[in-house]
Amino acid sequence: MLHQQAAPRVGALYEAFAAAASVPAPAGAKLRFAGVDGHDVYNISAPFASDGRMVIAGRVEPRDSERSVAVFFAERNGVWHPVEGAPRFALQDPFVTRVAGELVFGGVQVVEGEGEPAWRTVFHRGHGLFDLAEFFAGPWGMKDIRLCELMDGRVAVFTRPRGVKGGRGTIGYTEVPGLDALTVAAIDEAPMLEGMFHPLDWGGVNEAHLLTTGEVGLIAHAAFFKDDILYGERRYFATAFTFDPVTRQWRDHRVIAARGQFAPGAAKRPDLVDVVFSSGIETTGGATRLYAGTSDAEAQWIEVPYPFDAPLAGRGGTGDRDPAVMIRQRPDRIEPPAPPAQGPGIAIA
Repeated sequence: MLHQQAAPRVGALYEAFAAAASVPAPAGAKLRFAGVDGHDVYNISAPFASDGRMVIAGRVEPRDSERSVAVFFAERNGVWHPVEGAPRFALQDPFVTRVAGELVFGGVQVVEGEGEPAWRTVFHRGHGLFDLAEFFAGPWGMKDIRLCELMDGRVAVFTRPRGVKGGRGTIGYTEVPGLDALTVAAIDEAPMLEGMFHPLDWGGVNEAHLLTTGEVGLIAHAAFFKDDILYGERRYFATAFTFDPVTRQWRDHRVIAARGQFAPGAAKRPDLVDVVFSSGIETTGGATRLYAGTSDAEAQWIEVPYPFDAPLAGRGGTGDRDPAVMIRQRPDRIEPPAPPAQGPGIAIA
């Protein structure tokens, strides 16, 4: 990891952001949920269009557990309700995108056994919520794999290896011709984005948007342990950067939101108070909303400056609410195998 030693610390990125940030954000709100038996809903997706309405996927679990169910919700009268009849998945940290006209939904599958739990990113595809079918599972030990359809129809794949290759968690990149070409080997062999994370920091991509320039705009997270004390208090920030799939170079990695901009609220544990886990963005009416999970207990949005220097292309992401791209109707109703041993690395989310 010597090539990463010169990378700026995430703490320095936060200090640069904090010098000019509005605290709290100019606008924002907590999402309210019903039909979850008092459980927490956090680490949601950004809103997306499916089956004639706007939907989010959320991680639902008791405060004292990490046994999660990913549930689809639709908003009614300011409250998000489970979509009746929609499938539910035993996954953490759900996310969505669109590739070749299909809805692609994924999340982190956790398998418990002897010793530490093992995890991997699992993907489903379909025309909408009701016909999603699993089609691919990433390498064991890897969260935060994200996809984006490029201008030429190829699929950008952002990875997040740990251990010998990725340390505490860094970002890699590769491309495949289409969804059917995804393989564990292709993801394992993805080259790293050099110089993004110091060895004591970590991060990953949360949402990928094709831009009108052909570049990809990424909503991500970056993190470290307070005072670099291993397994101490975690500091998570929402970040953004731009990636050029032609040159394979990234630029403008910066913090776009921190916990203090969101409303105060509950935390799952004391070491998770200062956590913002990015969901994605939604652009509507000239404003940009950043959705996120806060403190591993709640879901919120705040208004942020648009984070990229080119508009969204309307493909490969979920955040554009232009009627030509996304459906805005909101009717009230619509009809694990045993993992291999974990590789080297520190068990960090």
